[in-house]
Amino acid sequence: MIQGAIAGLAAGGLYAALAVCLTLMSRLVRVVNFAQAGTGMFGGFCAVWLVTQIGVPIWAGTLIGIVVGGLLAAMIGAIAATWLSEADTSTRSAMTVGPLLLLISLSFILFGNKPQPFEPIIAGPAFSIGGVVVSWVAVATVSLAVIVAASANIVLTRTRTGILLRALSERPTTAELLGIRSRPLSIAVWFVTGVISATAIIIVAPSQSNDATSLSMLVVPAAASALLGGFRRLDLAVVGGLALGVLGGVVAQIDEVAAVRNFLPFVFIVVLLLWTQRKEVWDAAR
Repeated sequence: MIQGAIAGLAAGGLYAALAVCLTLMSRLVRVVNFAQAGTGMFGGFCAVWLVTQIGVPIWAGTLIGIVVGGLLAAMIGAIAATWLSEADTSTRSAMTVGPLLLLISLSFILFGNKPQPFEPIIAGPAFSIGGVVVSWVAVATVSLAVIVAASANIVLTRTRTGILLRALSERPTTAELLGIRSRPLSIAVWFVTGVISATAIIIVAPSQSNDATSLSMLVVPAAASALLGGFRRLDLAVVGGLALGVLGGVVAQIDEVAAVRNFLPFVFIVVLLLWTQRKEVWDAAR
């Protein structure tokens, strides 16, 4: 059981990192970005192609892939900031489904529909707890999620850029009237979250199902994790991701229920939605 929980930390750290990105997107640019993992997937596939087909050193290919992921996200952000700046959150979020499907289709055309041969950039055991080995991948993903969440909180609360971003998200019309340049700030948020997503996916992909669809659909457990904090709280997004990963690892160790592991994010979402709406449901039942 403990072995399974520890093994789930790597996936949990990935979910947490993506959930932090989704939370930042929701808070700062009013979008639930369904293409969050898709841009990271495509950046990762570009990195694999550069290393395996062109012979680029793995560190250089990795950096290029991360930048590609960020640029793809920034391109989607530019579309949202240019043509959907006045749209509501639902419309802006729905728009991201198109780029998600486009990236998956394009990856099939360019790279094929089989899992990609990702070279691990981080591998091996880091340390052991009670005889249970913790991998460097788990340490890296959990650390990435925590560092990004903590850094984002510091930037948003203690820097001028953070104040501008908060003003832009909470009072966009007022911010525009005050001369805040919303479009560059918005695109910057998209780029940074794209870089984080690509980094997390490239770290974990060698140890996960790494075909285009599986990697892109990581947005589902990430969204379930972000939902714990209502797409507002970064700390709860991290907790949700780690909890979901650990729970998935534990369930995978139990033969009787191992088959339901892939359904856990959906169960997580349903339970959280029912819990957040409990007051309205109870009031209506009276």
